[in-house]
Amino acid sequence: MLPGVLRIRYTTGWVGVKSGGRGLPSLVIGVLDQVTVTTHCDEALMVSPEVEGMAPERRRGVQEGRLRGLVDRLLAAGGLQAARLRDCGVRSGLDVSLEDIHRLPMVRKFDLWEHYPHGLRAVDAEEVVCVHGSSGTGGRPTLVPYTARDLEIWAEVMARALAAAGATARSVVHNAYGYGLFTGGLGVHHGAIRLGATVVPLSGGMTERQVALIRDLRPDVLTCTPSYAVHLGEACAAAGVEPTSLKVGVHGAEPWTAELKGQIERLLGIRAYDIYGLSEIIGPGVACESADSGGMLTIAEDHFYPECVDADGNPVPDGTPGELVFTTLTKTGMPLLRYRTGDVATLADAVPGSPRTMRRMSKVLGRTDDMLIVRGVNVYPTEIEAVVLGDDRVGPHYLIIEDRRAARTELRVAVEAVVEAAGLGDDLAHALHERLGVGCDVRVLPPGSVPRTEAGKARRVVRWTEGPAPLPGF
Repeated sequence: MLPGVLRIRYTTGWVGVKSGGRGLPSLVIGVLDQVTVTTHCDEALMVSPEVEGMAPERRRGVQEGRLRGLVDRLLAAGGLQAARLRDCGVRSGLDVSLEDIHRLPMVRKFDLWEHYPHGLRAVDAEEVVCVHGSSGTGGRPTLVPYTARDLEIWAEVMARALAAAGATARSVVHNAYGYGLFTGGLGVHHGAIRLGATVVPLSGGMTERQVALIRDLRPDVLTCTPSYAVHLGEACAAAGVEPTSLKVGVHGAEPWTAELKGQIERLLGIRAYDIYGLSEIIGPGVACESADSGGMLTIAEDHFYPECVDADGNPVPDGTPGELVFTTLTKTGMPLLRYRTGDVATLADAVPGSPRTMRRMSKVLGRTDDMLIVRGVNVYPTEIEAVVLGDDRVGPHYLIIEDRRAARTELRVAVEAVVEAAGLGDDLAHALHERLGVGCDVRVLPPGSVPRTEAGKARRVVRWTEGPAPLPGF
């Protein structure tokens, strides 16, 4: 095999060749069983080029057909979504179109809680092959049933996401997302196997073992939360292990900023890419960043139709922050029409001239339920992270404390300095005031003061209403 060229088996697809540089074809795809997909490794692979590169106007026709099929499935299944559709005068999929999708009813997490444990399942129980979910806010579970077809879709979109980030059939994927009900670990696992890669299914925690296996198995792809990537990088340095085999990281499940991305890339010597998903829609793979996506995340919009709305549910223009809303065009176990995710982001068209023609979303700016209101000013935790981690004197671990003990809410931020830095707290307090428009109490604590996360999502925000201080020093 030629250097810099990747081959993977592919069972279905469009036949075509795209000419590449250096006199070599950069993409060959066939339709026969056990055929080959070939691409230069310095270009982001498109696992399904006939889908990922489809003309937008043609894709819109596919989406509209799938939307009508979804509505027919929901009406046939009965239940909450069917009742709401009928209340809107919808009697058939032929009654809807993408043009008027904003007039159709929405679904919220509360609806899933109200229908626990089976949620809004739209198939018979015997068609369900697995259940995923999360504990949900306040410990109220959100459980999502998956059919075999849903798992196929999940594997497909995750394979696309991993390939777009630089994974290949020859990759070794060190998967440190949690396995179990949480969708992260198994989502990556399904996609990596579909791509033909080798998966090391570490799950979260056991950091010493993780470091040893990075040293011994020499993976080129790391998948985990961004906070755990930082923890792994520090653990590798402490153990004297240089993770030189790692080339790319795919990190999600937490909102994170370009500043944290820079810290991860410096710690591990990788290109770090964002991935987005949620169990209600499918899990990771709904959207993923790549080298050619202009810093945004390409959405698998042939399966998940995106919208962005304001607090009242009205559409907002591209580039304007709003709440992400997704419609699962192809899911069968628990299909959702216009699910309000609670995640705040912006939408945009594809990068002009990119082979990927699907729409993009920004990194998640925050959550509607995580927004802090400090003396009448709305503050997203990611805005604080951007300022704090934008200072080279600050380490990657911090904690935001919303102090609600008095009538006047105060914002307090704990950071760790990586160098001797006189006046660091005052400098950060000034920078945060300039960015946010409110004063902050910044405390610079000794290294190791902010709790680390071994597994799961990092705890970045604490609401302090009573009792002892969340951290010593406050």
